[in-house]
Amino acid sequence: SKDLKNPAEPSDSVGSVQLSTDTQIETALDAARPWSDDADTRAATLNRAADLYEEAAPEFFAIVAREAGKTPLDAVGELREAVDFLRYYATKTDQAGGALGTVTCISPWNFPLAIFTGQIAGALSAGNAVLAKPAEQTPLVADLAVRLMLKAGVPSEALQLLPGDGPIVGRALTSDPRVDAVAFTGSTETAKLIRRAMADNLAPGAPLVAETGGLNAMIVDSTALLEQAVRDVVASAFQSAGQRCSALRCLYVQEDIAPAFRKMLFGAVDELMLGDPWHISSSVGPVIDQEAYDGIHAYLAQNKVAHQLDPPDKGLFIPPTIIDIPGIGAMDREIFGPVLHFATFKADEIDKVISDINAKGYGLTFGLHTRIDSRVQEIVEAVDCGNVYVNRNQIGAVVGSQPFGGEGLSGTGPKAGGPAYVLRFATSGDLDKRTMRDMPGPTGETNRLSLHQRPPFLCLGPSKTTAAEQARAVRSVGGDAIEAPDLDKDALTRRDGIGGAIFWGEADAARRYAQALARREGPILPLITGRPRRFEVMFERHLCVDTTASGGNAELLASVGNA
Repeated sequence: SKDLKNPAEPSDSVGSVQLSTDTQIETALDAARPWSDDADTRAATLNRAADLYEEAAPEFFAIVAREAGKTPLDAVGELREAVDFLRYYATKTDQAGGALGTVTCISPWNFPLAIFTGQIAGALSAGNAVLAKPAEQTPLVADLAVRLMLKAGVPSEALQLLPGDGPIVGRALTSDPRVDAVAFTGSTETAKLIRRAMADNLAPGAPLVAETGGLNAMIVDSTALLEQAVRDVVASAFQSAGQRCSALRCLYVQEDIAPAFRKMLFGAVDELMLGDPWHISSSVGPVIDQEAYDGIHAYLAQNKVAHQLDPPDKGLFIPPTIIDIPGIGAMDREIFGPVLHFATFKADEIDKVISDINAKGYGLTFGLHTRIDSRVQEIVEAVDCGNVYVNRNQIGAVVGSQPFGGEGLSGTGPKAGGPAYVLRFATSGDLDKRTMRDMPGPTGETNRLSLHQRPPFLCLGPSKTTAAEQARAVRSVGGDAIEAPDLDKDALTRRDGIGGAIFWGEADAARRYAQALARREGPILPLITGRPRRFEVMFERHLCVDTTASGGNAELLASVGNA
């Protein structure tokens, strides 16, 4: 077994976990059976699970505080998001076709309840069996979650928990031909290793739904409301000790306002309270483990710090830190903690800033603070990013309102908490033809989900006739296509400017194409072995705008006037 320690208080033993053995993994794979109940039964069960989650709130809060270092604010948000996933995916059980079969769900430690639950609920909604591997740092909260889902009525053969580390349990669950799909949240590097393992062992068209890292940026121009921008920068960079995929990593401030902005930002950071997350006064908790602490500490030692708080005497605390850099090009990797990189730009350099951000190849979250409407339009259209936030913070996506997920090196799609997620785990079902849809949200906030054409799919046939039919099928659901029935598999590893490939030939040839795609540098690309669906050949972007920030909100004022 493995002992689990509280990252805020290393002497506090939170519990222990028995790691899954090879025999147990084999037993779980053999026992897995899709959830055969009808859509209404699955929906009712997921809603019962949500009720049980809410009843267990005190226990969840205690576990995530001690096991994952979550502050009360983050603990409440974590449970709320998990419940939202259960209830939202419960509404989608009748929209998907048949189940794919068995889905491996590998979740991260930074949202050990919310993302863990979201992956499982999405796959269960479509009727799949789930093999769930929680992060090795946070198995206790996963255990409670699974026990509650089973209590709600999810069949035991449709949901099995397999705690353990990635190289053993994760590798086994992504390398077995009995697995039909994988959902993964974690690093881009690990996602690529999973993709290669799947290409070697799973069915060639088995889908990987990966939400990976980002080098997330925010631009604050000279028209921004400084107090609001500072508030949102502090939340985006330092809430959850910066341990969010969506967290702000590189801040660009227009040089005209930079001195005043820095003074205000440093003052706001000084008001943050580092401490035991069990205490309501703590606003920043610890990083997750010694490895994370050592890595961030070493990075800070190599860089000149512009501003930093003092850490507590004990515990794995990295203090909120600000580092000056010339721009995002100076960042070669994501620092997954409370470290904000600060850059300035001249008024006429904003196009170059966007170009530099796009050039990094990531595209998870992006923030913009401005009161110039035309600039919002220009930048939103120019930035390559899955979730864009205007005049607000860039964390805390709400299920069903702000579907979350990146593009490029930041993920494969579909977005979690969006209309296509459950469909990805089903054999049929698709989005309608709308390329723009307004999502629900509070008064004073615009939430808009849009569909965009991916780069063209290579239609590999195998025959010219089949390739032509594939191209017609891709275009019929909004995609772009290139007929390439004679393309060599090795050329597929080098072909630039493609969104994926489609092949309807025999399995051995399909596997070689899947392996070639998996060896590519850059984003993870799919091999489609059936009829293409709209959400496969297009990708989603979400825009959230705080409409109250630019001097007034007509909708809000009208509602007050009519009251």
